[in-house]
Amino acid sequence: MYIGMDVGTSMVKAAAFDSTGRQLAVEARPVRLSLHSGHVEQDMDEVYTAVITVLNALTTRLPHEPIELAGLTGQGDGVWLIDDSGRPIRPAVSWMDGRAHELLDRWQADGTFETVFRRTGNAMFPGCPGPLLAWLDAHEPKSLDAAKAAVYCKDMVFQRLTGAARATTDVSDASMPFLDPRSRSYDNRVVELLGLTHRRGLLAPISDPVATAEARGEGLPAGTPLANGPYDLPASALGAGVTSPGDGLLIVGTCLAALVATTDLDLTGDPAGLYISTDRPGHWLRAMPAMVGTAALDWVLSTTGVTHEEVDALLTDTPPGAHGVRVLPYFAPSGERAPFVEPGLRAELTGVSLESTRGDLVRATCEGIGYAARHCLEAAGLTGSLAVCGGGTRSHAWMRLLADVLGRPLRVVEGEVGARGAVLAAAERYGVTLDEGVWTEPTEVVEPDAGRAAYYARGYRDHLVRLAQARAAAGTAGRTA
Repeated sequence: MYIGMDVGTSMVKAAAFDSTGRQLAVEARPVRLSLHSGHVEQDMDEVYTAVITVLNALTTRLPHEPIELAGLTGQGDGVWLIDDSGRPIRPAVSWMDGRAHELLDRWQADGTFETVFRRTGNAMFPGCPGPLLAWLDAHEPKSLDAAKAAVYCKDMVFQRLTGAARATTDVSDASMPFLDPRSRSYDNRVVELLGLTHRRGLLAPISDPVATAEARGEGLPAGTPLANGPYDLPASALGAGVTSPGDGLLIVGTCLAALVATTDLDLTGDPAGLYISTDRPGHWLRAMPAMVGTAALDWVLSTTGVTHEEVDALLTDTPPGAHGVRVLPYFAPSGERAPFVEPGLRAELTGVSLESTRGDLVRATCEGIGYAARHCLEAAGLTGSLAVCGGGTRSHAWMRLLADVLGRPLRVVEGEVGARGAVLAAAERYGVTLDEGVWTEPTEVVEPDAGRAAYYARGYRDHLVRLAQARAAAGTAGRTA
C-alpha cells in the first residue's frame, strides 16, 4: 500500500493506493480559512491536526495493509512562519491573501516586478512569499524576528511528521519568487530587490531531490518512509501523467490552474504566471494559476441557494450563452495573477434581469471559468494533449461544457490526483518502480461538440474584450486610490 497526502487550502486528504495505482480508500477533513478585510489566514495547528486525523482514519480502515511508502504534497505560496520544531509563530498567511497588493502595485510601477520575472520567470502576486514577507517585515517585524523559517504548508507538515531537526523545502515550492530556475538555488539579487536581505536566513534550505525521512509514529506508523514531494500543482501534473513537453493539465479546483510541460525557459515574454522547477533539471511547468476556480462557482451556489447536486441538471437545461448572462469570474479579494497580474480586478455579472434564472447564473459562471481557463492555457503554450483534474471533474455536464469552451478533447483524471502524484514522486525518490502509464490512465475522454465549440470561440473573443475593459477600469481605480 502507498499513501499520498494532499494538504489543500480548504480540505486535507489522504489516499491509499495499491501497486497498480488503484485508489483503495480516501479520507478527508475540511480546514477553515479566516477572511477579514483582504487578510486570509489559516490556523497551522488545525491544519496539522486534520492531517493526523485523516491518516489515523485511513490506516484504521486498512489495518492489515503494510505501508511501503508515503508521499506528501499541499497548497503552495503564502507564508508559514515556524519555530525550530515546525510549530507556528503566528497563523499562516494564505496564498489567497491580499494585504500586500499596494506593495505589489509599487513594484509594478518602479520596475521591480518585471526585473524579478526576467531573473526567475515568476510574476509575483500579493499572496506569494516575496510581497508577504516584505509586508510582515514592515508591519509585524516581531513575528519574523521570532521565526526560525518561513516555509510552505507541506514543509511544516513534513517536519512535524518526521521530527526533522530543521525545515526544508523543494525546488517547486521555492520557485516563487526567489529561485533561479537555471541554478536551482535562491537568487540573492531578487532577495535584495524585495528589501529582504536581512531576512535571507528565513528561507528554508532547498532539498534537491526532495527530502526523505521516516515518520516518527504520529498519523503514520513509526519508520514509514516519507517524501516531502512537490507542491500540489506539479504533484497533480505527475499524477495526471503530464510530463512530455507541450502536454497540459487544467486543475479545476479552488484555484484554476493551467500547466504546460516545457523544456524551454523563455523569460522574454509578458511577465505573467510562473515557471515551476520540477525534479528533472531542464524541465519546467509553465504555469498560469488563476486565483479562483471552483471557489467562484461555490460563491454563486451559496448566494443562489443551489446545491452541488443540482448543478448538472441546471447546466443541461440551460442553453449555451445562459440567455445573455455573462460572468467575469475574478472573485478573489487579491484580484488576479494569471495570465496577467491585476490586484484590483473584481468579478462582474452582466446581462441579469428579472427573467434570469438560477440556471442562467450557474451556467454563465461555468462558462466564464472556462473562458478564463482557455486564456491561461493559451498563455502557457499548450500544444499537446490536455488532462483535467480537480473537484470540478465530478460534474460531467461541466466537463462537457468545458470541452466545448476549450474546443479540444479532455483527458479526465478523477480521484486524488495530487496525492497520486505525491506517491509517484516518493517512489522515484526511494527507487521503487511503479508503472506510471497505468497509474495515470484517464478515467474518460470528453470530446467537444463542433457546433458548440464554434459558438464558444466567438464567446471567448467577447470575453477578452470585456476583460480588457474591466482591467482598464481596475487600473484606473487603483491609480485614483
